[in-house]
Amino acid sequence: MGSLKNSFLSNFFQMNKQVNAPILFLIFNRPDTTQRVFNAIRQVKPKQLFVAADGPRCDKVGDEEKCEASRKIVKQIDWDCEVKTLFRNENLGCGKAVSSAITWFFENVEEGIILEDDCLPNLDFFSYCEEMLGYYRNNKEVMFIGGDNFQKDKKWGGASYYFSAYNHVWGWATWKRVWNIYDFKLDSIKDSDIDNILNYYFYSVCQIKYWKNIFKRMKGNNPIDTWDYQLTFSIWKNKGISIIPNVNLVTNIGFDDVATHTVNKEDKTANISSSIILPITHAKEIKIHKEADKKYFRLFIRPIFLLRVIKKILRIIKNK
Repeated sequence: MGSLKNSFLSNFFQMNKQVNAPILFLIFNRPDTTQRVFNAIRQVKPKQLFVAADGPRCDKVGDEEKCEASRKIVKQIDWDCEVKTLFRNENLGCGKAVSSAITWFFENVEEGIILEDDCLPNLDFFSYCEEMLGYYRNNKEVMFIGGDNFQKDKKWGGASYYFSAYNHVWGWATWKRVWNIYDFKLDSIKDSDIDNILNYYFYSVCQIKYWKNIFKRMKGNNPIDTWDYQLTFSIWKNKGISIIPNVNLVTNIGFDDVATHTVNKEDKTANISSSIILPITHAKEIKIHKEADKKYFRLFIRPIFLLRVIKKILRIIKNK
């Protein structure tokens, strides 16, 4: 009975809802998933929609046609909407293309919602982001509003969300004030700073070692072609915290062999179903839930970390 009531309330809140918060839609060469995410955006009829697309790769057959097909989807906008596009002619790669698109977005707006072409939100996601953007607008400690939940139905606290050191970027929102501290090259963080930064957030040796390794990789000669680790470290350097919903609001539908990073269809974070969250109950205090973060690390990050350690040991043994 309770779930039916919540479903009714959620539908009531969404009825004829038009999102006032600007949305940045990041697309590339996946017209199938792009269409599905666009259909979700279309249902909430944002007043401002920014669309950014990286250019096709010269060495990939069919890339130009797929990129063009993805861009044509924007022409389906049939509601009153201010539309701005940033369509690249050349391929910048995941890291520079996404980060520069978000910079462009926040050159035009003070706050907003960011969605990639394989991150399918439910309708509650938009209202949730919009409410959070307003509620924590002037709270400098809160820097990130996530739409993902990987807690396997475990809820933390009595609110609709909890606070975390982690920022999950498969559907999120933030403010220009936060993106202003973003450092793509991590030049503002010295190697000597990282211990203090990580000790501020984590007490687990395994967590600290994992993130220290990521930091070294991103500062090294062969960094991962991404942009989100830099956001994480930029937030941590400034002692910011993130909001995580107590239910999942966004489903990643992009796990396959044509993805850039999410290639494993059997990944535990692939195609997680979403749930309703409206109406929102706000938290009474702003404090990172250490146990929630510990569980997330144990379920999703530690197995990856241990696998890397085992592979490294095996390489050492093999080379002896």
